[in-house]
Formats: sequence, structure tokens, C-alpha cells
Amino acid sequence: MGELDSTFDHDDVTIESDEALYQGFFQLRGLRFRHRLFGGGWSPAMHREIFWRENCTCVLPYDPWRDEVVLLEQFRAGALGREASPWLLEVVAGINEAGDDGEATARREAEEEAGLTLGRVEKICDYLVSPGGTNELVHLYGGCVDAQGAGGIHGLEHENEDIRVQPLAFETAMEGLRCGRIWNAPAIMALQWLALNRERLRDEWRAG
Repeated sequence: MGELDSTFDHDDVTIESDEALYQGFFQLRGLRFRHRLFGGGWSPAMHREIFWRENCTCVLPYDPWRDEVVLLEQFRAGALGREASPWLLEVVAGINEAGDDGEATARREAEEEAGLTLGRVEKICDYLVSPGGTNELVHLYGGCVDAQGAGGIHGLEHENEDIRVQPLAFETAMEGLRCGRIWNAPAIMALQWLALNRERLRDEWRAG
């Protein structure tokens, strides 16, 4: 049987240099390092460019009374050049500010991006987005909301946000997964979590 424990840890990596290559809205860093090998000894020194950013928090707003999720539609430059539209259906998301944990960020961003007040919040998971090229870590949550009256255009003007808030029936959102209309990782993962936990959440969250 296999083991879940890692063979190596941070002590098994030697960082020889760490240089900021670019600093704009995000940062690009160049690392030169060596690490231990499974077969014994050390790797040769290698260089990698890493897209560097602060931790991010995403939250799926779910109304257990109306059986609705609230998704956000907005333009994403990283989706250009694909067949599908670069206007994505997403969950609420934001970069953690200094001193904020994931839940604090989830509550702030739900208000800023969707005009929603979160009630109970449940942690889904933490995950690395693409560790071969970025250090980005996402804290993923589900949050209880009253979706009645949700909608409209939201976002912060000074951050160039243009966000359309869309309440969707649970089954409509799941059809979005099946047909590929929803094709970004946080929304896919959060909706799959909701599908697995929906009946429990309806019982627990409606009970207060």
C-alpha cells in the first residue's frame, strides 16, 4: 500500500538565489535551487520562473431555502484565445489582505462583488493552483446567503471590476458544469462539493 506522507520536506531543498524579475500588478520571481532525489543524492542546480502572488480566497454563495447559487460573470484576460467566451461564470473571489484569514476575505469579497452578506461559512479545501509555475494558494469556501433580490452590476470602479451577479437554480448551475459553460477551477470544485453536500447543508443551514 502507498503512503500519504511526503518523503521530503523544506529541509531537502537548497535555494541558491531568489530574484524579483518583474514587479507590476503581480510579481515574477526567478529561483535557482537544488533538491534531493528519490534515488539518492541531489539534483543539479536548476532555474525556474515563478508567478508570485498572495493567497486568494474563493467562496460559493448558496441559498439553502431557495436552492440557488450566486455566480459572478466577468471578463478574464487569461481566458482569451480559447474557443469559449472570456466572460466566465465564477464564484466570489479576492486576494487576502494583510492580517485577514480566508473567512474574513470571503465575507468582504461577497459584499464588494455581489452585495451579499454571508451567514454560516464552511471550509471546502485549500489547494495550489498550478505549482509548476506559481505559488498561488486558494482557500475555498461555501457560504450561506439569502439570494432573494441578488443580482445587478457590482465591483469596485478603481479596480476596473465589471461584475454581473447571477442567481441560478442549483440544477441550472450543474447543467453549466455538464455543458462546459462553467470552466474555471474554483467554480467547478465548489459546485461539485455542493452536489455532494447539498442535502446536509439544506438541513443544517436552514436550521440556523
